[in-house]
Amino acid sequence: MTQLELEAFLTVVRTGSVTAAARQLYITQPALSRRLRTLEEELGYPLLLRGKGVRVAELTEEGRAFVTLAEKYIQLWREARAIPQAERKQILRLSSVGSVSSYLLPEVFSAFMAACPDCSLQFHHHHSFEAYDHVARDDVDLALVSDDMFSREVQTIPLFREEMVLALSPGERYGAVSHPTALDGKDEIRLPWNPEYDLWHDFWFPPIQSPRVLLDQMPLLEYFLRQRDLWAILPVSAAERMTAIPGVRIRRLREGPPERYIYYLVKKPELPPLAEQFLGLLDEKLRKIEGITSLL
Repeated sequence: MTQLELEAFLTVVRTGSVTAAARQLYITQPALSRRLRTLEEELGYPLLLRGKGVRVAELTEEGRAFVTLAEKYIQLWREARAIPQAERKQILRLSSVGSVSSYLLPEVFSAFMAACPDCSLQFHHHHSFEAYDHVARDDVDLALVSDDMFSREVQTIPLFREEMVLALSPGERYGAVSHPTALDGKDEIRLPWNPEYDLWHDFWFPPIQSPRVLLDQMPLLEYFLRQRDLWAILPVSAAERMTAIPGVRIRRLREGPPERYIYYLVKKPELPPLAEQFLGLLDEKLRKIEGITSLL
């Protein structure tokens, strides 16, 4: 059973006749008929009904059942032929927390794809605790996280640190605020950054007090900052995007939150070449942003 024999059979099925199939395959009708007979002899049963004056190909019951198997066989043959190309194609499997991917990575993605046009980038959003599991299972080559957690299998390496700043939505309530005591917790858009931030927050704002908005996804912050007289603490890497919203102001607070640290996770001490290349491009981006210190 060869690929040529299977393609001859499937072409007859698609075109509806031996004559049309021969024309499409650029072979003579007798040559096509020989391929079909050889296939039937190997299988041990007829695939087509034959008779004098029959112009339209009609499948036997066995022929109808064989169509699906023939299609699967051809697909497997194509996949087998493609193995060398798949092995040569380099793949970077990357994961990140949303606050990093939304505001820092788009430009890095573009630079990486331009620098490595034959590479495949596979990206996933994962919370920090999820990322540790994915790296440990070798599902991800490189993960960017905001929480430093203990793991026997995964290495946690500091990537950069950045200032946490105050974002004020349009309005007059917080005109010249420069200290946490000038902020009302009831007007807060709260995001859970990391344990260090939570300690700072609980010192200045009663833990039992509910914020105006509680979020677990960064992109929604842009929507809520359009409302009047609200405030949020956010990393400086996201601040530039927020200033594009009319009326939003960015302030640095005295006795403000501690800097946020971002880490990268890897399974082995030596970085995969593509992961190292990606981190190099990210480092170039980080060094251009005021308020961020690269630790690479």
